[in-house]
Amino acid sequence: MTVTYRVGVDIGGTFTDIVLLGSDGTIHTKKISSSVGNYAQAIVDGLSEVFRETGLDGGAIEEIRHGTTVASNAILEHKGARVGLITTKGFRDVLEIRTLRMPKLYDLTWTKPEPLVERYLRRVVDERVDHAGKVDRALDPADAERAVDALLAEKVEAIAICLLNSFANSAHELMLRDIVAAKAPHLPLSVSCEVLPEIKEYERTSTTVINAYVMPIVATYLHALRRGLDSAGIPARLLLMQSNGGLTTDIAAAERPMNIIESGPAGGVVGAQALARAKKLEKIITFDMGGTTAKASMVEDGEVARAQEYAVGAGIMIGSRLLTGAGYTLKVPAIDLAEVGAGGGSHVWIDPGGALQAGPESAGASPGPVCYDKGGEAPTITDANVLLGYINPGHLVGGAVKLNADKARAVFEEKIARPLGMTVERAAYGAHLIAASNMIRAIKAVSTERGRDPREFSLFAFGGNGPLFAAGMAAALGIGRVIVPPSAGLFSSFGLLYADVEHHYARTFRRLLRQADLGEIDRAWTAMAEQADGQLAVEGFTGTGARLKRSAALHYKGQSYELTVPVPDGPIDTRMVTHLEEAFGQEHERTYGHRAGPDEPVELVAIQLVGSGLREGSGVPQNVRPSRVESKAQTSRRAWFGDKHGWMDTPVVSRLDLAEAKTGPLIIDEYDTTCVVPPGARAERDSAGNIVITLAAG
Repeated sequence: MTVTYRVGVDIGGTFTDIVLLGSDGTIHTKKISSSVGNYAQAIVDGLSEVFRETGLDGGAIEEIRHGTTVASNAILEHKGARVGLITTKGFRDVLEIRTLRMPKLYDLTWTKPEPLVERYLRRVVDERVDHAGKVDRALDPADAERAVDALLAEKVEAIAICLLNSFANSAHELMLRDIVAAKAPHLPLSVSCEVLPEIKEYERTSTTVINAYVMPIVATYLHALRRGLDSAGIPARLLLMQSNGGLTTDIAAAERPMNIIESGPAGGVVGAQALARAKKLEKIITFDMGGTTAKASMVEDGEVARAQEYAVGAGIMIGSRLLTGAGYTLKVPAIDLAEVGAGGGSHVWIDPGGALQAGPESAGASPGPVCYDKGGEAPTITDANVLLGYINPGHLVGGAVKLNADKARAVFEEKIARPLGMTVERAAYGAHLIAASNMIRAIKAVSTERGRDPREFSLFAFGGNGPLFAAGMAAALGIGRVIVPPSAGLFSSFGLLYADVEHHYARTFRRLLRQADLGEIDRAWTAMAEQADGQLAVEGFTGTGARLKRSAALHYKGQSYELTVPVPDGPIDTRMVTHLEEAFGQEHERTYGHRAGPDEPVELVAIQLVGSGLREGSGVPQNVRPSRVESKAQTSRRAWFGDKHGWMDTPVVSRLDLAEAKTGPLIIDEYDTTCVVPPGARAERDSAGNIVITLAAG
């Protein structure tokens, strides 16, 4: 039988991770430094290195699954397209007025981010549609043409169209779309009734504009990647990870790049979800720590937690739901992540008050931590972990990256230990603990701030630095079990291989449930299902290969925010209404700690549907066999475990050595990560190859 391969590629701020998985279960991994100049070429070069190591060629690759930060970087760096916006007269400044929310309640110096469309590139048309879709003032075709001509004269690179209440009646937006298509047929165009036919004016305008802003960038990147793969003899199908955890084709991603803005972090959560289902773990918190950031999410009852909107460039994405307003709002489904600026490359520094701090600034891939010996001068968390003995200076990335521990010690002593009057190891341990406390904030954001008790969860740790910190953080949170999956340092790439093709659909459908025309709601869901089936059929998913899942966004009448609950199969009748009201009440109590009485009216805000494409034989094999044999560079080394334990001679073991349980302290050195088991904890390898760490009670 011919063995075919699928590839997962994830580009991070420090490393690019490549996982090659064969249909027979063989797996080959590669970790290379990220190349910020040309990500597409870096992927092709990385795959070429893998081919040289394995003896394979491009013809053996069936599919490439890719998580990318190209779109989010374009927004963060303000390097997107020159966009023109056409909107309703009187609503020209929606992008600047926003929602009047502030992320920092008492900071009078805080200023809003600059809008992605400058004011002179926002043109208005004199039209008006009411909330029910009735045309109060028809759009004059001549007025529409004037607005389009004005933007074309400014040589815009993309146009966004967003008119008031177009989700209820899209006729005027479609007229403008046709005019643009006739005058500039090749100009990228983003129309709100096609992009986001939902209520909320700012969110819809912002989403439509962001989609237009990144369209040329993403299309250019994907075209260059496709061209590079073809020239390297790799004709495999290219799929992109979406922010929501599903895959989409490169063609669909170029048309709706808003869906891949947070593509990068999603793969690891999807992989954790798959392994949690396989191990029948009902509750896990995922913890992904790389070189620049740390991210946490939650998987409950086998389902990933998703947010219906999020902000790009909002900085640390944790805290109360009320403290919004930073960044650029995208109203598309996304895995509900909390992120902090804490990674291996995070700078360690002393603030003006003399307190030790870690992050959020990072050394990144270049120059990197001081110990990388590439010109870095600021001490980092990785430098601290080398000084503590947690990281073997000669074994990072299987020995491919040699670390200069002496230089790290000299800089740490000069800039941190001596000013604080501490020994180097105590200063380094303090930096380690501060980084851990910063990341604990992210875990609390997806657990306690969502009404969940983290002590009821297992901590699923991955990323290049996640397994190094996980046990200590779990102990601080009262979590009793830590799981470290195979290829943990490349798990975001590995997780891409578990994902399904997905298309998400939503439509505003605001009705009080008990007074609604249930047949109308049923027909609306049926129409969305037909749309999803049609899209999946085009991509080759039919019959049992196509799966549809419904959900509904609900709130109590008068509330401004809604919660999403699943909607089971079956007709929308009075029994379904009762079910939805009860499901919403339970979710409201779980999230906010209370629910209203049975007489409080529940309002449907939006109907939603996810169409998934399930390819036969595309699952990850049960028995995954790494082709890279781990070799231990050391049998033990001294490591510092705080004042309580001090320096300890710590056994260094491999994952294979954990067939029988061992008691910490232990260090597990692997090609892509280092796992630290503190004194008193027990570690063993389960049947799926995961390291399971059980922490001592108390």
